Amino acid sequence: IFSMVVIGGITRLTRSGLSITEWNLLLGAIPPLNEHDWQDCYAKYQQSPEFKLVNSDMGLSEFKYIFWWEYVHRLIGRLTGVVFFIPFLFFWAKKKLTPKLVKRSLLLFVLGGLQGALGWFMVSSGLQDDPHVSHYRLAAHLIMAFITFGVCLWFALDLIQEGSKEEHSLQSGTDKLRIVALITLPITVLQIIYGAFVAGLHSGKIYNTFPKMGDHWVPDEITAMTPWWKNLFENISTVQFIHRILAWMLLLLTLTTWIYATRLQISGSIKRALNLLMLVLCIQFTLGIITLLYAVPIVMGVIHQIFAFFLFTSVVYYLHQTKVSRT
Repeated sequence: IFSMVVIGGITRLTRSGLSITEWNLLLGAIPPLNEHDWQDCYAKYQQSPEFKLVNSDMGLSEFKYIFWWEYVHRLIGRLTGVVFFIPFLFFWAKKKLTPKLVKRSLLLFVLGGLQGALGWFMVSSGLQDDPHVSHYRLAAHLIMAFITFGVCLWFALDLIQEGSKEEHSLQSGTDKLRIVALITLPITVLQIIYGAFVAGLHSGKIYNTFPKMGDHWVPDEITAMTPWWKNLFENISTVQFIHRILAWMLLLLTLTTWIYATRLQISGSIKRALNLLMLVLCIQFTLGIITLLYAVPIVMGVIHQIFAFFLFTSVVYYLHQTKVSRT
């Protein structure tokens, strides 16, 4: 799943996502094997709006470059399904899975299937008249990947904890830390969604200054669209502004929690989880600034998305540790 997110980010930043214009679950796993196959794929791409309106001067060799990124992205998705499903069948046949774990495994399988469906749903939006994928569908595709990973990680941490002999008891302040963790998670998810909006609308290409947006803390353009609610989702200035505000909220909330936790008698596991979260968040905040200042170069854009993944992982891990300390 992590590889899917990384390759997906590269696919988006290299504008490779619309290079394969059809979806075939089985036969699509076979790449072009000869010149005839390549010409066939290239001819199909030439019929797409992206080629006609954006890449009409693209030759076959350039097409191969964007094709391979999208192909690898889809291939890893297929491999993820295989890596999950074959061991699941094996352990199920051997009666190694509890009823609870069977249900959890089937949930993960469904989430993986939905992720694949959302991927094609996203790509299909860019194969119509407008050669750009919907930023709403892009956000849905990305957040589903994060949710699938988060659920997988949570189940894995439960299994690890079941096999651990370490005992935890309710400690002073743990309940409050858990409440804060429960607040931090949805803010992080919302921040990731707005990160996808920023990417889909290319709003990282404007206001490449920090901490102000140009000469203003709050640019006038954030209320330019009507009705007003469209500004929240489609105004490139507003989307970037909200992305910045959510970043500050996460930083201040986590920093305050981290300082507060130093005064509490809490388990070492919670301390480690909170320290990890604080570290990853500081790195991600810094990466966000650098990515913005340089107008989202491909390398920085990919690294920034990778650390968004690490940040989400840290939040889930921290939340799980506060759960463990209550048991």
